[in-house]
Amino acid sequence: MKVAVIGGGIIGLCTAYYLVKEGVEVTLIDKGNITSGASFVNAGYLTPSHIIPLSEPGIVVKGLKWMLKTDSPFYIKPRFDVDFFKWALRFNGSATQQKVEKAVPVLKEFNLKSRDLFDEIRDSLDFDFHYQNKGILSVFKTEKAAVSELKIAALAHEEGLDVKEITKDELQKLQSVFSEEVLGAIHYTCDRHSTPGTFMENMKKWLIKRGVTFEMNQEVIGFEKSEKNIVSIKTQEKNIIADEFVLASGSWTTRLARKLQLNIPIQPGKGYSINVPRDLGISIPAILCESKVAVTPMDGFTRFAGTMEFSGANEIIRKNRVEAIANAASSYYKNLEITPEEKGSAKCGLRPVSPDGLPFIGKTSKYKNLTVASGHSMMGWSMGPATGKMVSDMITEKPLFMKTSAFIPERFA
Repeated sequence: MKVAVIGGGIIGLCTAYYLVKEGVEVTLIDKGNITSGASFVNAGYLTPSHIIPLSEPGIVVKGLKWMLKTDSPFYIKPRFDVDFFKWALRFNGSATQQKVEKAVPVLKEFNLKSRDLFDEIRDSLDFDFHYQNKGILSVFKTEKAAVSELKIAALAHEEGLDVKEITKDELQKLQSVFSEEVLGAIHYTCDRHSTPGTFMENMKKWLIKRGVTFEMNQEVIGFEKSEKNIVSIKTQEKNIIADEFVLASGSWTTRLARKLQLNIPIQPGKGYSINVPRDLGISIPAILCESKVAVTPMDGFTRFAGTMEFSGANEIIRKNRVEAIANAASSYYKNLEITPEEKGSAKCGLRPVSPDGLPFIGKTSKYKNLTVASGHSMMGWSMGPATGKMVSDMITEKPLFMKTSAFIPERFA
């Protein structure tokens, strides 16, 4: 069997990985050279604790309030964009308590499976990558944030996740680098962290050694179809024939799906990251709650990442948003100043955000040999292995590890 995977992010690579394990011949197509983007600049979190989808109740009101504040954690750039308007209506419709409650157990189960698969990949010794089990701290500076975080922690505890409250004194003993303004934290010991770039580079090398063909710098411009099957992918240079096809193209999925007369609504949510290659004394990852900034001690550097910006499919670095991340770091940590050079090296990536915060994974009614794997919002890194495994099992017709009804690709059709 030959499988063509469109997209070279964490989802595409993990899909190729599990297909190769099943003896499948894989070709992976990407419009770039697989060295940048959301899969490389994310916080590297494996987060079973992230059980609340982005489309939570109240987020729309927050977004409207922050619309004119370009350095806010959640920013929508005012613009005329029909696709965005349609997506926003669906997003608003998904931001209900009832829908969030339905999403919680699904996100938890999927993330736990993915965390276990990260463990398996590490233990397999197929390739080396940085991976640590220190949990993640959600730290807060205000009583309002404390109340909100404690509610989420209680929900996580009810779902059986390992979580505990940390007082201010306990936090100082655990990480003395936090400023006196920090009131306390929630420690999600169920979570893990990694260095994305190392994982991506080494997995790619492993896949090449196992015979995967990489068609890089090849933009998909069309498809050849026959009745309910896709026959081939057309790029600007060649025609790629396969038996099965996987659409794992992240923020570009909606555009490509449209060429197949499919409606899969995804909007690019831009995130930023700053790498600081100095010893800052930070050894445990932390989410700075009020600022929505993630801090990760990676292999040889500390990464400060965050913000959700809806401004279209562009890679424009907005300096005030980078500055907001740097200011948050200085506010939560003692004597920490990110230098102008470090801020100047900031990068961004486009997260593929679905309207309801759940990914699109599965077959479509229009094509027998197409599997969609996209729309993971802010949890693409965390869900990468589980998605790859699920797609591989669908294609090779093996039993699936969980129900997939929540992930149906055409649920917004």
